[in-house]
Amino acid sequence: MTRTIRVDDEVFAKLQGLAEPLVDTPNSTLRRLLGLDEPASGAAGGGRGVLSPMLADGRLSVGQRLVWRRRNLGQVHQVTVTADGGLRLEDGVVHATPSAAATALAGNPQNGWKVFTTESGTPLGDLR
Repeated sequence: MTRTIRVDDEVFAKLQGLAEPLVDTPNSTLRRLLGLDEPASGAAGGGRGVLSPMLADGRLSVGQRLVWRRRNLGQVHQVTVTADGGLRLEDGVVHATPSAAATALAGNPQNGWKVFTTESGTPLGDLR
């Protein structure tokens, strides 16, 4: 479950200053500052995400953004590739597979290999 908190501009600016660019979200920055581990639900956690081989051979890079453009719904989702080969959602939750990440975003089963692309438009499945 996620909750919403409101912070003033000064607190938000401080969080942004403490965040690792293109990797951290406000939530992940707060989790690090508070000494909390990544959320366990569907997370890559202590294991390795399925994208690890793609990181190892350079097909993907840590911090790279992947995009899911949902034209019919007018939505664009962005996820970030983590160092352990998982995908971090904008709320900070990390998933071990593209399909788990896409399913969490949609609320119903999705094939993440088909829906996510690089920012330049290359389908994630084509990088396999």
